[in-house]
Amino acid sequence: MKLRVAVQMDPIERINIQGDSSFALMLEAQARGHELSVYTPDRLTQIGRDVFASARPCAVRDIVGNHVSLGAETRIDLARETDVILLRQDPPFDMAYVTTTHMLERVHPKTLVVNDPAQVRNAPEKIFVLDYPHLMPPTIVTRDKAEIAAFRAEHKDIVVKPLYGNGGAAVFRLTEDDLNYGSLIDFFSTSFREPWMVQKFLPAVAKGDKRILLVDGKFAGAVNRVPAEGDLRSNLIRGGAAQTTELSSRESEICETIGPELSKRGLLFVGIDVIDGNLTEINVTSPTGIRAIKRLGGPDVAVATWDAIEARVGAKA
Repeated sequence: MKLRVAVQMDPIERINIQGDSSFALMLEAQARGHELSVYTPDRLTQIGRDVFASARPCAVRDIVGNHVSLGAETRIDLARETDVILLRQDPPFDMAYVTTTHMLERVHPKTLVVNDPAQVRNAPEKIFVLDYPHLMPPTIVTRDKAEIAAFRAEHKDIVVKPLYGNGGAAVFRLTEDDLNYGSLIDFFSTSFREPWMVQKFLPAVAKGDKRILLVDGKFAGAVNRVPAEGDLRSNLIRGGAAQTTELSSRESEICETIGPELSKRGLLFVGIDVIDGNLTEINVTSPTGIRAIKRLGGPDVAVATWDAIEARVGAKA
């Protein structure tokens, strides 16, 4: 089965191929003989119900500094000239991002979009997770200062982060006696129009924040991310160290609890974050982790992902 695959992503010339899951998925697609093209979200056009992209055919190589060759840009009809679209641009999950999900919804499922654009829109990573409060640390989503003050008074040590942020940006820990509390709340009030996520701080984050990848609702691989000394954040992009890991019984329970809903929603490739047995986020936009897991001797999650994609395309053929 030879598929025409378009990848909606940030400029491919600028990505870090050693950590980028999009690139891992493209390498596997190419190895299977699928045709690849790429475009950035600003190259989408909708005319009536038809959606077009100004895309460039590409070939990828696992060579730092020489990882892609691009052909001439052509205008393609996404519903008629592609079989699969990988929705892979990074957040912020703003109105520009939301608009692309509306446009791609016109294409899906005639052309399979991974992940389902309507479900990506309806499952913001720090809100969808609230469907599973029994799996989470104490959490609120609000910009009400009185609610935040009461939450801090109850839990003493809290983390505040923007609701639609990514990569560990603007994540702050506030202890009970932190004199920066008022200034930080003022900063968030002026910087972010949307509510914020506020969670009880989990000291066990020092031992790692586990990224677990699920493919079509099933566990596919995991990596433990340990924060750099003196940093709260474990994101690999922020200097976190990747370590091999196995699932605990609690983490298996989390996967088994949320997996069926992920599959039902057409969220084929998902990354969840777990600290000390507590689910903190469900990442459905452009989760990372494939390359780190494989580099540490774990399974190649790109293989499992393409097996699932091909099964979905074959089922509707």
